[in-house]
Parts: sequence; structure tokens; C-alpha cells
Amino acid sequence: MMGPRRILIVGAAWVGDMVMSQPLFSYLHQVYGATTRIDVLAPAWSRPVLTRMVEVNRVLELPWGHGRLGLGQRWQLGRSLRPEGYDQAIVLPNSWKSAWVPWAAAIPQRTGWRGEWRYGLLNDLRMLDAQVLPRMVDRFMALAVPRRAALPEAQPPRLQVDAALLQQTLLELNLDHQGPLIALCPGAEFGSSKQWPARHFSNLAQQLLQQGYQVWIMGSAADAGIAQMIMEAIPDHLRAKCHSLAGKTRLDQAIDLLSCPDVVVSNDSGLMHIAAAIRPDRLLLALYGSTSPVFTPPLAPAAHILRRELSCSPCFKRECPLGHHACMEELMPHDVMAWIHP
Repeated sequence: MMGPRRILIVGAAWVGDMVMSQPLFSYLHQVYGATTRIDVLAPAWSRPVLTRMVEVNRVLELPWGHGRLGLGQRWQLGRSLRPEGYDQAIVLPNSWKSAWVPWAAAIPQRTGWRGEWRYGLLNDLRMLDAQVLPRMVDRFMALAVPRRAALPEAQPPRLQVDAALLQQTLLELNLDHQGPLIALCPGAEFGSSKQWPARHFSNLAQQLLQQGYQVWIMGSAADAGIAQMIMEAIPDHLRAKCHSLAGKTRLDQAIDLLSCPDVVVSNDSGLMHIAAAIRPDRLLLALYGSTSPVFTPPLAPAAHILRRELSCSPCFKRECPLGHHACMEELMPHDVMAWIHP
């Protein structure tokens, strides 16, 4: 084991990607010792995720919105970080602007993949072979080892539950998680092509409610519309045990609530990765259509991927370019039920 270091991580821009960075943080602690300080520079929304990673010492919030260049602000932020004495910066995004702060902070070792002409900004520039490193988690891990060194096996991401906040949230939302409980995560920030149809989620929910399950529909405010469509299709006599929480919880509350269900059914989304990391031993059914489970699969040992092997998928488009959305339409509720009740 090498001596402790001070490391600045420039974090990822999406919820799922941020969850996928936790194995990197864990490995850095293994290599350099538990006293190694890992600070993460990331958007403000990511704080609830990062504070659930025991390896993270401090979250440094980016003071500007997504997509903004803000070179002057980045320069000033970097200069303000010089007294921190970081030994290394690891830049997870591939953008040019993401490498600006570590350069301005004069961090002696600045590591990242070759991206948008980052020569000079990064002085430990790596060449990515996507065939050798098809998974995002392995690409993150590879930045922690010397060039051409053997890649350590990435452990499944782990997030911690805040037990006190969980109990408070259950009381605030008047939720009872006793008995069989399933969570449905019908949203996907990337676009509609990643979403299982609302009527399929509703059909699945009805079958589960009839079998005595309680159903929670999880998501952000952006998912409230599809959650309402699912709820409206459920008969009145079953609706009492189905709760739409989309848009009613903060991200930190959603993280804790996802520790409660016995089963989670989710599109390829940030909540899918959170569900996998908060309870890796719990059945998680991940529904894939327009995206590939090769790049960002849920790494929990009890996670299972459901998808249709079609010639047009994965297309990686935000909306189905052919207009039929067959990759998700043809994935039927009975295909999901077969995993819940084999």
C-alpha cells in the first residue's frame, strides 16, 4: 500500500455515471490507505449521491449550470483550490472544460482520457481502447492505475442508507413498507426511447397489486406525467395500495426509499443504478431498449437485464428513429412477471 494522497475527482454529469464512480473511490482508498482524501468537484444535484459514499471527504459544488463554459469562473475556482495541495486530479468527463479547473489549480498530476483537445490541460493523458474497456466502470477504474498496468476488478457500487432520514421520509409521505413491496421506475432522463410504455408498467402494477403487493412509483418531477398515466389505468379498488412518489421526493429521500422494496423494476436510468447500489442483493429487473447493457449495466449480483434482441437496437437515440419503439413495446409485462414469480 502506498502512502495517503489528496485527490480531486472531477465528477460525472449524470446520476448513473456518478454512482458508477464509487468503485473508483473505493479502489483509491485500497491503494493509498483509508486516510487518503478524496474531494469530488461535481454539480450541486450530485451531493445526495456523493454523501452516501463513505470514501468521499468533501463535495465541491460547481457554481454554474450544465453546459455552461464559464472559463473565467473555472479559472477562479481552480486558483482557489491551489492551497489544498492536491497530489492528483482524475477527470472523469471527456470534455475540454472539465479539465480546466485541475489545470488552473496547478495540480501536478492531471489524469484523464484523451477528449476534446485536452493536451496541456491534462499531463497524464490516456488513450482509450473501447474494445478493451467496454464498460464505463472499468474506464473509470483504469484512470487509477499506471499505464498498461493490470486493471483491478471493479466491485459493485455501494451507497449508504441514512436510517434516520428514511424513517422521517416514511412518516412525511405516510408510507408503510411492511409486506411485499415493489418499486417501479418508469422515467429516463435521456429520452423516451429508454422508457418502457406506461401501459406495460400499469399492467404489471395491476398484476402485482392483485397478488398482494404494495407498489411505489418512483421518479423525479419530470416523471410525474408517466406516473400519473400508470396510476389512472389502475382500477379504483386496487389504487389504494399503489403510491405515486414521482416529483414528491428529493434525491436523498429517493435513495433511502429505494432500500425498502423487495423488487425494483426500472428503465435504464439513474434510479436503476441507485437501486442496484443501495441493495445489491435485492432483485432488480433492468429494462433495456435503445441503450446497451454492455456500457453501463447494473453491477449488483441480483440484477437481471431484460431486453429484446432486435436488429435496430441499441440505436442510442433519444427517440425511436423508426417510430415503432419495438425494443420496448415487445418487452411484455409477462416477461417481467416471469422473473418475479418464476
